[in-house]
Amino acid sequence: MDPIVEKTLSFFISNSPSGNAILIGAPLGILWSYLCLRFAGYLKLGKGFRTGYTRKVFHFLIFTSVVIIQFLWGTPAVCLFGGMCSLVIFFAIRKGEGNILYEAMAREKDEPHRTYYIIVPYVATLIGGLAGNILFGDMAVVGYLVTGVGDAIGEPVGVRFGKHAYRVPSLASVQSVRSWEGSLAVFAMSVAAIAAAIAILPGLNFTGSSFVLIPLIGLASAGVEAISPHGWDNATMQIIPSFLAWLAL
Repeated sequence: MDPIVEKTLSFFISNSPSGNAILIGAPLGILWSYLCLRFAGYLKLGKGFRTGYTRKVFHFLIFTSVVIIQFLWGTPAVCLFGGMCSLVIFFAIRKGEGNILYEAMAREKDEPHRTYYIIVPYVATLIGGLAGNILFGDMAVVGYLVTGVGDAIGEPVGVRFGKHAYRVPSLASVQSVRSWEGSLAVFAMSVAAIAAAIAILPGLNFTGSSFVLIPLIGLASAGVEAISPHGWDNATMQIIPSFLAWLAL
């Protein structure tokens, strides 16, 4: 059997949640995911926030939750929570345009592919999370934090302060742009996220080299976010920082 396939199967077998965990965690996971998305939708439809803000509010809340769940209950609980969050996202897509849950995530500028750009980041998040855990173990937390904090800040900063735009690749007909201001914010928050990961991960400590390596990994993270195809940065921003941290730290 191929080593990667074997490692993947082993990951799923060893991280399957128990029956009791499913009974307790599944309803809580659905409820919390729903509340997070509902809150983001309320900010958009109730308070007039732009979708560039509200989708990242949901993004930040979910990734932060994943980090907390990982440290309190481990990877099986993260897998369970991811499944329940998926159900909420699918429910929002099923409800469609005009629904508060759907509108929290669907950007108007992505017309006529609004649903596509909900599904693609979801798939990218799933791929990134699984790859990070399977390949890099505990270092997947670096990817969680960089994506949940670093990537989450880029779009809101770009929406509010972005004056110097540049185009990024897109796999659909929608044109996508980012800004240098947003990318700078991604860099700064990625550095903070990596430092936080070192502080909380067992077995990792700050050393003299950390003060060189952390900014370099943060810079690489911002670069990856800048060149990632529209919608796919949730994968690349988890995998690359986790890999670099696993390699260097």
